[in-house]
Amino acid sequence: MTPPADAADFLDTHGWAGAAIAPLAGDASFRRYFRVSDGGRRAVLMDAPPPHENPRPFVDVACWLHERGFAAPAILAADLDRGLVLLEDFGDVRMRETVDADPARGEALYAEAIDLLVALHKHEAGPLRPYNRAELDREAGLLVDWYCPAVGLDVDSSDYREAWASAFDLVADTQHPVTVLRDYHAENLMLIEGGGLGLLDFQDALAGHRAYDLVSLLQDARRDVEPEIEAAMLARYCAETGAGDDFVAAYRVLGAQRNAKIIGIFTRLWKRDGKPRYAAMCPRVWRYLEADLAVPELASVKAWFDANVPPARRGNPMEIGTR
Repeated sequence: MTPPADAADFLDTHGWAGAAIAPLAGDASFRRYFRVSDGGRRAVLMDAPPPHENPRPFVDVACWLHERGFAAPAILAADLDRGLVLLEDFGDVRMRETVDADPARGEALYAEAIDLLVALHKHEAGPLRPYNRAELDREAGLLVDWYCPAVGLDVDSSDYREAWASAFDLVADTQHPVTVLRDYHAENLMLIEGGGLGLLDFQDALAGHRAYDLVSLLQDARRDVEPEIEAAMLARYCAETGAGDDFVAAYRVLGAQRNAKIIGIFTRLWKRDGKPRYAAMCPRVWRYLEADLAVPELASVKAWFDANVPPARRGNPMEIGTR
């Protein structure tokens, strides 16, 4: 990755003249990240170029989180018109690699991540768009829009959406929404110096159901979360908040919805955007989806999948599409 052409000018303007700029990461969007070094100082430059990206939601949510004591990166400088934001650098130690290298630390780190959500959910939702039925329906539809055609399936999308209708009654238009970060998982949680977890990738936050970010964490599309960890952490959240059976049912509904969405998005990233590594993650997401579909609240959705997507057509779309 090469830095944006106006990065040096932006850094000069904000007191980082002559700083070194090195590639740090890209992601599934048009956003790119660079590490900025100037002697003993370090920061992260986010390049979120308009019109493809709008960095303002990230800045707004970061400030909202900071005001409530959560570790989102401090905003050091911003030029929103150019899509450039200079952020506090949380370092390189992610929860993902830490747990993969030392599985014995997994339970404690997942417990810390659950406790962070418990604390976040004590606050009313920020000034965000609602994560309502229309949005849930649109996202679930990505599976039939992208995955099904990619694996040679011609399905009726109206039947698909009708199957979801009663399940969405359990989770849509909640009366007490919380801030839903939406990509709350091990690759977006940093182990920051001095202790605690740092938050990343929350620019798509919405006001919605408190079970959603648990699903994002415990049914992680990018790494296998052991069923024992999932069960223990779900129980931990319920014990800390008093959530009961209705919450667990909502967790499964949102799990199925999110996993259907991700299968569609990962297929789109392969087909449209030329990023095949995402298609290879789909088998894991299918396993999560099939586990969620086993609950009674999703009987109509499971029946649709049983009738329309045979087991042999569930997996990596890049492989299945060539059979």
